[in-house]
Amino acid sequence: MSISLLTADLTHLAVDAIVNAANRSLLGGGGVDGAIHRAAGPQLLEACRALPEVAPGVRCPTGEARITPGFDLASAHVIHTVGPVWQGGDHDEPQLLAACYRRSLRLARAHGLRSIAFPAISCGAYGYPPELAAEVARTSLRNTLSEAMPALEVRLCFLNEAMTALWQRVFNAA
Repeated sequence: MSISLLTADLTHLAVDAIVNAANRSLLGGGGVDGAIHRAAGPQLLEACRALPEVAPGVRCPTGEARITPGFDLASAHVIHTVGPVWQGGDHDEPQLLAACYRRSLRLARAHGLRSIAFPAISCGAYGYPPELAAEVARTSLRNTLSEAMPALEVRLCFLNEAMTALWQRVFNAA
């Protein structure tokens, strides 16, 4: 099992897949989602539009994941997952966030991928407290990787050193 944490621009990583902290429509947005869509080019939007809606305007419900090609990105694929909006922690936020990591890893395995990079899902506009999100990510990643895919290389990628250091403390604590 290989999990590394780094400060970098997720859109520049040469891995088999990067994970997009997307919204339920998968049609782009702000933060990581907007950066990935801009870097991948307009083909990514078209690929997302081609994914079927499971409810009006919803291509990926919270806690689930979908995969598309990476187009102009250094990564071959984008795995889109929709994290929970933080509502105080009493609305299944930890379970939904854990599902984002678990389902993204399982989708990577199903497509034969060997490396994947995640952002801090839900920690931006969705307001999830970073330290709590890091704890959920640590547990979900370690459990899922140890059960079924120990050879998958996982990178957790952050835009600033402060976030990287916070997550490093959480990952080193257990």
